[in-house]
Amino acid sequence: MPPTGEIEVRRSARRRRTVTARRDGDKTVVMMPAGLSAAEEQEWITMVLERLARREQRRHPSDAVLFDRARELSQRYLDGLVAPASVRWVGNQHSRWGSCTPEDGTIRLSAQLRGMPAWVVDYVLLHELTHLIEPGHGPAFWKLVNRYPKTERARGYLEGVAATAGLPLEDGEPVT
Repeated sequence: MPPTGEIEVRRSARRRRTVTARRDGDKTVVMMPAGLSAAEEQEWITMVLERLARREQRRHPSDAVLFDRARELSQRYLDGLVAPASVRWVGNQHSRWGSCTPEDGTIRLSAQLRGMPAWVVDYVLLHELTHLIEPGHGPAFWKLVNRYPKTERARGYLEGVAATAGLPLEDGEPVT
């Protein structure tokens, strides 16, 4: 699905072959060579906008993609013991990366995770899935979470992000 909203086309006599697109707030800026015909220009605009939309979709997976990923992680690392009722992005979590409600099986991930490496998002998903089995952060909880091979790496990544953003850490633990 191509991006919607205002599209600004910038033509350059110095640009010879490349056509690129990027976001600038609510508008999309398309940069292209000045010598293209109107038909070529429209073809290129359509192509780069579709490419931009695909790239953004990969970087910002939908709630449905998160849900499928959570089910896959449960199968791979938790022997399929849990199946969340829902998994979704939320914009109102600023001091934690994720949360879950074991009573109804819902998992929420902070929108601040969007754009972070997939292995970091996977760790947070697995962390929250594990809370559906073990509510606290005791030894049984960490034994399950540590089945994920990138746990320590992801925790270090999140600690670094939290430290640079000034987010609180609980007892030396990354906020999840």
